[in-house]
Amino acid sequence: MPKIGLQLYSIKERCAEDFFGALEKVAEAGYEGVEFAGYYEKTSTEVARKLKDVGLRAAGSHIGIDQLENQLEKVIEYSHKIESPYIVCPGLPDSYRDSADAYKRTAELFTKIGEKTAEANIAFGYHNHDVELKKFDGHYGLDLLFQYADPKAVFMELDTFWLEATGLKSVDWLHKYKERVKLLHMKDMNNPTELRNVEVGSGAMDFNAIHQAAKAYAVEWYTVEQEEFDQDEFASIQESATYLKQLLKK
Repeated sequence: MPKIGLQLYSIKERCAEDFFGALEKVAEAGYEGVEFAGYYEKTSTEVARKLKDVGLRAAGSHIGIDQLENQLEKVIEYSHKIESPYIVCPGLPDSYRDSADAYKRTAELFTKIGEKTAEANIAFGYHNHDVELKKFDGHYGLDLLFQYADPKAVFMELDTFWLEATGLKSVDWLHKYKERVKLLHMKDMNNPTELRNVEVGSGAMDFNAIHQAAKAYAVEWYTVEQEEFDQDEFASIQESATYLKQLLKK
């Protein structure tokens, strides 16, 4: 059964104001874990203690490519101390994805990173946006990345919103990559034209079908990410958590 998490980038302003207070509210909203997008100058010991206090689990961390290339040992050490099972690259600069050869080089780099994190029993993955769905030599960049990266070293965190913003379907990609998709960003849109990010289950996307496919391949976390709000952020994320809890019963 997947667990329900929140990507903390969703509430980055609240985290900047009071990081630990925000974690308390995330727990109150019904989440089982959080995916980090920065630690707001807190030590790993402080974060680990706070997670335990509020009953949340670390559901991974988004770490930029610069840190992954230049400070990987520190990144691994921090993740290990907060008992986070995943390190995820959340996106890439143009030079890492502007050609088929660039994707091949990036895949080789990712394989090395993933092999290193695996030594600490931490899985390494990549989170897509829409830019990786540009084609090179007839192949999507995202496919090239995962074709050349070692499947044992690099998993996929599939972002449903950004994939479907291109007209593709999350279900198809789940069937294509199967167990290699460990994490899902459950992210809804109001409609395929406006592409406004809305609470999970309130928009146009077929999360019932996504859930059925994800169950078949043992996806580990359903992680909510929301970047646009028409109401208080904490009320919004609670709506998404409530919907996902009901979805998990199906």
